[in-house]
Amino acid sequence: MKGEIIAIGNELTSGRIANTTSGFAARQLFEAGYEIHAMHTIGDSPTLIGEALKQAIDCVDFVIVTGGLGATDDDLTNEAVSKALNRPTMPNLEILSQIRAHLDEISGSIVSPLEKLAWLPVGAEALNPKGKMAGYQLVHNDKPIFFLPGVPRQMEQLLIDHVLPRLATWYPGTRLSTCRRLFKIFEMSEMEVNSRIAELNLAENVAIGYYPVFPEVHLSLIIRDIKDQNCVPLFHATCKEIDDVLGNAVFGHDQENMEMVIGLLLKDAQLSVAMAESCTGGLISHKITTIPGSSVYFLGGVTAYSNSMKIKYLNVDRKLLETHGAVSGETAEAMAIGIRLKTGADIGLSVTGIAGPDGGTKEKPVGTVFFGLITPEDCEVFHFNFSGNREQIQEITALTGLNLIRKYLISKNTNTNT
Repeated sequence: MKGEIIAIGNELTSGRIANTTSGFAARQLFEAGYEIHAMHTIGDSPTLIGEALKQAIDCVDFVIVTGGLGATDDDLTNEAVSKALNRPTMPNLEILSQIRAHLDEISGSIVSPLEKLAWLPVGAEALNPKGKMAGYQLVHNDKPIFFLPGVPRQMEQLLIDHVLPRLATWYPGTRLSTCRRLFKIFEMSEMEVNSRIAELNLAENVAIGYYPVFPEVHLSLIIRDIKDQNCVPLFHATCKEIDDVLGNAVFGHDQENMEMVIGLLLKDAQLSVAMAESCTGGLISHKITTIPGSSVYFLGGVTAYSNSMKIKYLNVDRKLLETHGAVSGETAEAMAIGIRLKTGADIGLSVTGIAGPDGGTKEKPVGTVFFGLITPEDCEVFHFNFSGNREQIQEITALTGLNLIRKYLISKNTNTNT
C-alpha cells in the first residue's frame, strides 16, 4: 500500500522553517508497514496544491497533506481542494459550534475569522472535531486523503491517534512487515564498506543504504515483506553476514553510540578510565558523561591545554616538553601515565594535537594528533593525521580516542575467553 506526503507552506519552501512534519509522517508510516511513493513540499498556491493533489491521487493508494488549514489569508488548502476536486466548502456544524462556544467564553463575541476553520470541502469528515485543530479526511476515487495541520505537535497527534488507525482498516492484509537494523561503522570508509557488502550474495529483497554521518558511516539494512511471510530468519542471517564481513569496524547498532558502547564494555570488564585532554578541550570526557551511570567507570579528567597545566597536574616533565613539544608521542605518553597515577584509574587515555586552523607546521600540520593509552598491561602511543575544520578535527579525534578504548576492551575480552 503506497502513499504520498504533501507539505504546504511558503515558510517551508523559503527555508524559514524546516519541514519536520513530512519526516515524522514518513517514519510513522514506514514503521506501520506502508511505502512512501513520494514527498513534495510546495508553497501556498491553490494552483500548485490542486495539481499536486490530483497527481498524487492518480499514483498512490492514500495521500497525507499537511499545512494550510489555519484561519489566516495564506491558509489556502481548503480553497485549493474545493476547486481541484470540485467539492464546494460547507460549514461543519460541530466544529463551528466548538469555535463559537470558545469565542463566547473568552471574548463574548461569536464572529471571528476563526470560523474559516469550520468550512470544509463537501464530504469531509473531521478527524477530531473537539480538538484545537480538527483535521479531516476525504474519500476521492475510493482513496483516502488526510488533511492535517502544519503545526508539528498537532499534526503528530492526529496522525498517530486518527490517521494510522483508519489506514489500518482501509486495505486490511496489505501492510508490509519490516525488519531493519542500522550498523554504525568507524575507521572504515564508505567505499570500503560498500565494496565489502558488494561481495556478499544478499537476497533480492534485502535493501542496503549507505549514509556518511561524520565521522561515522551508517549502513541501513531493511527487509520488508507481506505479514504472512516470515522475513525474520532472513533478517538475522543477513545481519550476521554484515557483522562478519565488517568485523570490529561495526561499533554499534541502531540507537547505540560510541560512548554508550564504551560504557557497557567498561562495566562488563569492571574497569575504570580517566582522561587527559589537550586539543579536544574535554570533549571526550563530555561524551562519556552523557551516559547515565557513567560515574561507575569514569573517574574524571584533566583538560590540560597549556604546558603549565600538563606539568602541574599531569607530572609531564618540563624538559620533555622543551625537547619534543606539546604535540608529540612522548608528551602523549607522559600525559597518559600522569592521569593514571593521579586518579588510580585502570585505563588512562591522553590526547594532544593541533586542531587548527592555525598552529600547524610543515613537520606537524593541522590535524596532527597523538594519543597515549595506558592499561594494566602496557602503554601505547598512536599517531593520526586528520583533516577538516577545527570542529571536525576535534570530533573525529574524540571518537578515535573512544574507539581506542573500545578496541582494547574487545581485545582484552577476546584474550580472556581463549
